[in-house]
Amino acid sequence: MRRVLASTSAFLLTAVAAVALGAEPSGPPNRLGDKQSLRFAFITVCCDAPFFEPVKKGMRDAAEKMDVACTWLGTTDVDMPALANLVRQAVKDGYDGIALNLVDPVAFDQAVADAIQAGVPVVGFNTDDHATPNPRLSCVNQRLFAAGRSLATHVAPRIPPDSHVLMTMHDEGVSSLNDRLRGLQEVLKEKNVKWTVRITGNDAVKGTDIVAAALRENPDIRVVLSTGQSDTEAAGRAIEKHFPDRGYWAAGFDLSPTTLRLIQSGAIRCTVDQQPYIQGFFPVVQLALYKRYGIKPADMDAGAAIIDKSNVAQVTALTEQKYR
Repeated sequence: MRRVLASTSAFLLTAVAAVALGAEPSGPPNRLGDKQSLRFAFITVCCDAPFFEPVKKGMRDAAEKMDVACTWLGTTDVDMPALANLVRQAVKDGYDGIALNLVDPVAFDQAVADAIQAGVPVVGFNTDDHATPNPRLSCVNQRLFAAGRSLATHVAPRIPPDSHVLMTMHDEGVSSLNDRLRGLQEVLKEKNVKWTVRITGNDAVKGTDIVAAALRENPDIRVVLSTGQSDTEAAGRAIEKHFPDRGYWAAGFDLSPTTLRLIQSGAIRCTVDQQPYIQGFFPVVQLALYKRYGIKPADMDAGAAIIDKSNVAQVTALTEQKYR
């Protein structure tokens, strides 16, 4: 990570000017060293969720390096109309650019188009809108459907044909979770695996009881495959607390201190890291370069790294520092 930050700093020092690719930035460009500072807004659902702590750190670190100001905004729940209104309000409040979590394929199309028409560039982070012609300039996110397939492919050898598995999501109506779920299901249906789906909520502790209840209702299930941070942790907690040493195991997405501990203990076999730190860092860099030099933002894949017992110790240390 230090090498990434150093490389970014070196690039900024040498980027004196550049030719814009595509649309020109609105108004006169800002230059490094100008007294006027750029202001960017990050807007997301579930803005207080623990998952976003590394995103916030990436945002703050990039803001310091780029000499800009960033504000973290959002809704505490999954409220698409309210989130779209926050985009419109950010334009009214005079932000120079917006990073938006595009968690719905249609809810933000018009708000993003209006912002860009008003001269405020919008880039995505964490989740992209790939299903409709959203005019966002770029997105820094995991390729979610492919990540679901990647996890299913990794664990499929451990799941016998014709098995019954539990699949979980922490919220309904979030496209990133739906995409991962589709990826999981597409791979496992080739083994004639059937599934039961449960919504656990965004609180891993409360979700523990929901997962445990689902496993009791379906005594033939031994595997839980999750799609997000809180439900992955909830699955591991449920297995550790209610079904220890009985052959149950879970796998899922994202990192938390408890998830990493449960990987070490074996309740969770593995999780997929989408590297949220860079989802906060690079949107700031892209917006700043676009506003100052007209360098058009480009899509970035945040990756789908498998975390298991072989590398969990290293990742745990970086998680404590909010880099993972």
